[in-house]
Amino acid sequence: MRKVLDVFLTFLRLGCTSFGGPVAHLAYFQREFVVNRCWLSDSAFGECIALTQLLPGPSSSQTGMLLGWLRAGPLGALAAWIGFTLPSAIVMTFFALVHPDLHAGWLHGLLLVAVAVVAAAIAALREALIPDPARLLLALAVLALVLALPAPIVTPLAIAAAACVGLVLPMTRAPAQPQLDLHLSRRSGIIALLLLALAFAALTLWAASGSHLAILTNTLFRIGSLVFGGGHVVLPLLQTQLAAAGIVDDRTILAGYAVAQAMPGPLFTIAAYTGASAWGGTLGVAGAAAATIAIFAPSFFLLTAAAPFYRQLAANAHFRGALSGANAGVVGLLAAAFVNPIFRAGVRTPIDGAAALAAFAAIRYAKVPAWVMVILGLLFGYVMER
Repeated sequence: MRKVLDVFLTFLRLGCTSFGGPVAHLAYFQREFVVNRCWLSDSAFGECIALTQLLPGPSSSQTGMLLGWLRAGPLGALAAWIGFTLPSAIVMTFFALVHPDLHAGWLHGLLLVAVAVVAAAIAALREALIPDPARLLLALAVLALVLALPAPIVTPLAIAAAACVGLVLPMTRAPAQPQLDLHLSRRSGIIALLLLALAFAALTLWAASGSHLAILTNTLFRIGSLVFGGGHVVLPLLQTQLAAAGIVDDRTILAGYAVAQAMPGPLFTIAAYTGASAWGGTLGVAGAAAATIAIFAPSFFLLTAAAPFYRQLAANAHFRGALSGANAGVVGLLAAAFVNPIFRAGVRTPIDGAAALAAFAAIRYAKVPAWVMVILGLLFGYVMER
């Protein structure tokens, strides 16, 4: 239980300080668990990212669940999710019920911190996951493709294409044996899939009763099971599923999405906002809790189902080549997110650029903790607005 508590407290701190959106979260994770704590290697971290990119749901939260599982088993995965999700979910629920104004100054300071964190992660992952010029060109190709075609469907297609290219690229060094192992059997994976199907059926039957709480839970569970492409892709699904059913209107969903941009932790906690706002706010805190649990719950089933098959596939040399290509694509994806929206949203003036560069140097070379940089970012944004 000591490891479980350690996982919870670590992710709770990250849940309070990981600003910048889903891709930036991977940068925070890499710095915390690979560089600072040495819980796993860069290659194992790359495997975690590669697996979650193949699954529907919130990719950064799923990566956190995997990291917690690797450290402390299934309870560690649960502890990681609770710690990382709870701060944002509480604040999002508060915003839905109280509607306070956001202060643009501190938000801008946090965006500059995100610029520095993501830049440092790109530098670290470039060294670890791109061993040769061929994979560097592959990462640059993904970067160019995602920037040129910013549609949500392009991201998983680009990673899949990078994996296919990785199959034929010669290795400049022998690929390591797969390190990601959740110690699950194929039978466990099949059972997890059956339980997911059973949960779908049970929630559908419950929603047929007409209960508002049941309808909300069923709808968010379905969204969490089907959304590919990470946090930002959830917005159109919320609009088509929730607004079409009369649960919340488009304006409320967009307001929740705007608030979520200012929050640390997973963007999927917009579910807490929509749950608390559902049917004119009649469900309140209960709606927020049900919606948050429902949208994240499928991830546990999906990870349990996919992990044992991934382990067997990863023992194959051809699959490892594809994984190497996918990892290069992930670096390109991270670079694309750095350019747009992180850099474009954060760096507006030469002073912003200088501040972001100083923060990058502090994180990359002076090894200043991310939470310290978050505090400094808040102060910088507040002072500059004055």
